[in-house]
Amino acid sequence: MSVEVDVLLQEAKESIEAAQNYRSELQQRLHGLNQARKQVRGSSGQAREALRRHFAELQAAATRLLTERLTTLLAEVDVIEADSVKPLDDCQSLIEHGVGQADELLREGEAALRCGLGEKEDKLGSFTKKAMHIQLDSLPEVPALVDVPCVSAQLDDSLLGLLRDRVSRHGAVSSHPPVQIEELQERPGSILVRWCKVDEDFAAADYRLQHRRSGSGGSQYEDAYIGRDSEFLVLHLDPHTDYLFRVCARGEGRTEWSPWSIPQTGYTTLAPHEWCPGTEGYILSSRKNIALRNDSSQSRCPILYSNAPTYFCGQTLTFKISAAGHMDRRDSLGVCVDSEKGAQSLQRDQAVCISTNGAVFVNGKEMTNQLPAITMGSAVTFDMEVVNLFPISNNNLSEGGNFKLRVTIGSGNREVVFDWLVDQAVDCLFFGCSFVHSGWKVLVF
Repeated sequence: MSVEVDVLLQEAKESIEAAQNYRSELQQRLHGLNQARKQVRGSSGQAREALRRHFAELQAAATRLLTERLTTLLAEVDVIEADSVKPLDDCQSLIEHGVGQADELLREGEAALRCGLGEKEDKLGSFTKKAMHIQLDSLPEVPALVDVPCVSAQLDDSLLGLLRDRVSRHGAVSSHPPVQIEELQERPGSILVRWCKVDEDFAAADYRLQHRRSGSGGSQYEDAYIGRDSEFLVLHLDPHTDYLFRVCARGEGRTEWSPWSIPQTGYTTLAPHEWCPGTEGYILSSRKNIALRNDSSQSRCPILYSNAPTYFCGQTLTFKISAAGHMDRRDSLGVCVDSEKGAQSLQRDQAVCISTNGAVFVNGKEMTNQLPAITMGSAVTFDMEVVNLFPISNNNLSEGGNFKLRVTIGSGNREVVFDWLVDQAVDCLFFGCSFVHSGWKVLVF
């Protein structure tokens, strides 16, 4: 086979491979377009259904309210009519009774005038006596029309104008939610969710973050955070499990929430940080991420280590103090290379820590820099990155050598940065705490 044929064959193979890649890319873009079309049509259908349901409920509620108001006003008319007609009926009965008496008196008078002379005197005497008894000069009083109620309905036509104005501004349709989830970062047993505004004209007063397990038909979204921050660490998540996250916002001076952002799927592959169970002097929560120092020992300061070396460089380790006891200079929160059982405090070799009084210790030696004292509500963070002093094999970190870790410890609004020299190459570390007195309660994440 000639060289020209070999070249043409190679070019043909490259062209075929390029065509396959091109087709694959186009198919992926078609899939993306289908997903976009599905989102537009699906969200439009949901919006139509929400609008129809909402306005149907409004119509039903408005009809009910108008019917109730009409019934109330008609009942008021009935009461006024009944109260006003009763005295008129009583007066009518009295007059009709008088008319009857007058008719009877007239008949007797006419009969007395027609009778014979022998009976005339008795009849006329009886008639006169009866006429005096009836009191023909006493007439009942009939109320003037101005004194009688004239029922009318006062109807304000402005209600329809107000209703028309409010209805014309009620509800809104938007093509994009004002906030979207920007980033999902996996953390041990948790996910850090960050979001941002995509509508610059929207003035957000509060944000609302929700999450739920993905693929669970019966699972409902749960509130994870409501506040002004634009990020939140969602704790107590199971590793290797998909979760859906969504966020919305509430405008300044408004009570209703904006439309939800497009749900984003996130998961964590990192096992949650846990304290080691069975350590004397400490009680753990069911998830083993909260530890309570439950007794005091003036002579010793037992260390509670993590269940495993789950802290990796490049992550942020946080200790949250939810309850505080009495301080002691031997108290400590920190990170260590191993879980040495016999130690009395983390203020030892191959460990970095901070005491409850704010002192920072590196390999057992106190630094001159000091952080604020730790109290209830304090959050202490540890961040580390590797700085090699000598070349280490990338394939086997356990070959040894001197390792330098750049450590940042933050507490309150201050932080200290220093280099920590360890005896061996490490890619994961233990964390721990030690308290002399009872009452300290620490959440780790």
